[in-house]
Amino acid sequence: MIAHHENQVEARRQAIQLEIDSRRSAAERNRLGQFATPNALAVEIAQYVATLLDRKTDGIRFADPAIGTGSFFSAALTVFGRKRIASAVGIELDPAFCAAARELWGDAGLEIVGGDFTRIVASPSHPRAPNLILANPPYVRHHHLTREDKERLQALAHHLTGVQVNGLAGLYVYFLLLTTAWMEEGGWAAWLVPSEFMDVNYGAALKRFLTDCVTLVRVHRFDAEDVQFGDALVSSVVLVLHKAAPPRGHTVEFTFGGTMARPHAREGVALDRLRDARKWTVYPEHAGNDRRTSANGEGLTLADLFRIQRGIATGSNKFFVLERADATRRGLPKKFLRPILPSPRHLKATIINANEDGYPLIAPQLCVLDCDLPEHVVEDKYPALWAYLQTAEALGIKDGYLVGRRTPWYKQEQRSPAPFLCTYMGRGADEKQPFRFILNRSAAIATNLYLMLHPQPRLAAILRQQPDGNTTIHELLQRVTGHELRGEGRVYGGGLHKIEPSELGRISAAAFVERWPCLESTVQRQVELFA
Repeated sequence: MIAHHENQVEARRQAIQLEIDSRRSAAERNRLGQFATPNALAVEIAQYVATLLDRKTDGIRFADPAIGTGSFFSAALTVFGRKRIASAVGIELDPAFCAAARELWGDAGLEIVGGDFTRIVASPSHPRAPNLILANPPYVRHHHLTREDKERLQALAHHLTGVQVNGLAGLYVYFLLLTTAWMEEGGWAAWLVPSEFMDVNYGAALKRFLTDCVTLVRVHRFDAEDVQFGDALVSSVVLVLHKAAPPRGHTVEFTFGGTMARPHAREGVALDRLRDARKWTVYPEHAGNDRRTSANGEGLTLADLFRIQRGIATGSNKFFVLERADATRRGLPKKFLRPILPSPRHLKATIINANEDGYPLIAPQLCVLDCDLPEHVVEDKYPALWAYLQTAEALGIKDGYLVGRRTPWYKQEQRSPAPFLCTYMGRGADEKQPFRFILNRSAAIATNLYLMLHPQPRLAAILRQQPDGNTTIHELLQRVTGHELRGEGRVYGGGLHKIEPSELGRISAAAFVERWPCLESTVQRQVELFA
């Protein structure tokens, strides 16, 4: 009878969740990091944790620092039953969710504490330490955190855990650290978090905490094609940990795909090996895991041969990037216009040729507005350009983050045209490259949807001696496998891949050395010289 009642409450919870979500735009929910855990997934996670606990042990003190409407508490009731749960507390910042959770679960013994968990945990009057955490913390990106909040959170995390969190980390990193500090020694926790920390530099501190300060039991990474939240492009991972020092010789179970009960692959990874791993998504090693790295730290990499950087961030492509014909019609001076490539989705060719003035032979030809003259000079000498700049006010262009911090506000980042480009985002499985390499024979620069590859001095010298060298380099870049690119990059929900300059730079350049053996000896001499 109790189980039937709880099923009814869970059905009502799901309806309330949908109703509250519908009141907010996708942008607002993204800013707040509000993505509710599907109940079936919450139950699946709770069931796995139950296998780790002593079945005879009562007195579970449940807590969720971001309770929402209570999906994880509902799962805990389903899996453990009311009798085993001695106490339960949920903390929630959003008043609407607080009210919903109280109304839904108050009779089941869930205490709701309204407020910011990161402040409550720092208060002497915080709730009693739990021994079981089941949580999906808010996925708030770092750029939605104010500088003051970042500094406060970094200081608090360091004070309570000794971990110095990178400023690029999202709010979920702080939640995991602070909640673990609050939790009772010997307690258990399961976290549903974005998997990005497993591969990026700002995740290093969290990974070190998980290997050194607690016992990491299980890491289950969902297939990126299987988005856990229908409205969030996030690739998810479940971390299960025990608040206790890791035993000697400890092995962490890594699983991938499927469900936690029936994953598609599994592998035990020794803690010492895990500590040395730069990327955790390479585990478990199996045919279906396309997260493989190519560089072993011994040979040359693309960073040895190319200076790799993102294209320009204009602050508003719709304003600063114009069709060349439109710029001419407006009378904008040619001296303040630079050819620029369209976004990758509008660029179908991988070899870009140019006309006599350097513009790409594509349609339509685009240019970016770039002027560093003060406004009073533009107004006095270039009336057509001044007239166009005046239209920015009504469009809100000058209120943008980047534009508002530039002087003058219409001046662009400076980039020289790169002979080789790599798209920044893409999709692709198996041997298909998720990113495209482009041979650029034009004078066009690119936006930050591309990575620009400029040959380093020795490679540039070879190109000066070999007129067809650019074509050869383009062919070699196209031989980089999809596995290598995905292994060094990062993946988001729905199978969207991204790669940053430093990540592309780590890819092995063995094929280049095979083609030009002199590269290896030259770079080695440079290393010795600088050493």
